[in-house]
Amino acid sequence: MRAAVLLALLLVPALVSLAQHTSYAQDPKWQAPGPSAARANPLPSTEAIVGGGRKLFLRHCAECHGRDGSGLRNAADLQLPVVQRQSDGTLFWKITNGNGRRGMPSFSGLPEAQRWQLIRFLRTLAAPSASDSAKP
Repeated sequence: MRAAVLLALLLVPALVSLAQHTSYAQDPKWQAPGPSAARANPLPSTEAIVGGGRKLFLRHCAECHGRDGSGLRNAADLQLPVVQRQSDGTLFWKITNGNGRRGMPSFSGLPEAQRWQLIRFLRTLAAPSASDSAKP
């Protein structure tokens, strides 16, 4: 009996976390218009730019997306390939406009350069592929 209670205490938080994590589904209606999706990030991917993007992410995004970008409270897991495959222009458009239907606020109040900086940091969140983890 004691072992069953201990097991339940260990498993319940993990299952709740998994349920929250997997409840996110991409919104097929939230698509950037062609010209917006085609925009290129004007900022270089330097250590300073990425570091600044990380600070902005922790200040504005981590509350919903988690410090590692894995997604909390039905927010997108920013590490997933479906997110990482999106163009910089698409991510910029989504950060700028938000998605009220899904609880993603607009960050149009952030200066444009800071939104591009965030995207430089988001690119560092990509989950390693299976082939990457097999390398020595």
